[in-house]
Amino acid sequence: MAEREYTPEEANGLLPEISESLLRIRQARRVIFEGGERLRRTAPTNGGGAVSREYWDAIDTLRGEIQDIVARGIVLRDPETGLIDFPGRVEGQEAFLCWRLGEDRVEWWHRPDSGFSGRRPL
Repeated sequence: MAEREYTPEEANGLLPEISESLLRIRQARRVIFEGGERLRRTAPTNGGGAVSREYWDAIDTLRGEIQDIVARGIVLRDPETGLIDFPGRVEGQEAFLCWRLGEDRVEWWHRPDSGFSGRRPL
């Protein structure tokens, strides 16, 4: 599985920072999608035109935030809902400590071979 394993306490300690990062990811994605949609609409009439500085800044933000999360060994499952998994152990077995933006604490886990639908309470 992963090189780094987290305890629930360690994962919970990172939540304020990770929450802010996930909100920046969500906002950057919206800017990128809106910019892409604008290009799609205008491409037939003027070749697509140029994208704004905000668009390129959003790409840089998205890349940087995701790299930071991945560098910590955390798995970003769904950037829109803010679903992440912290590699860890539960009952001595490899597990993912599962958390989603808006939840107060890391209170769920699942086995590596299951996903969100296999979440169980810690």
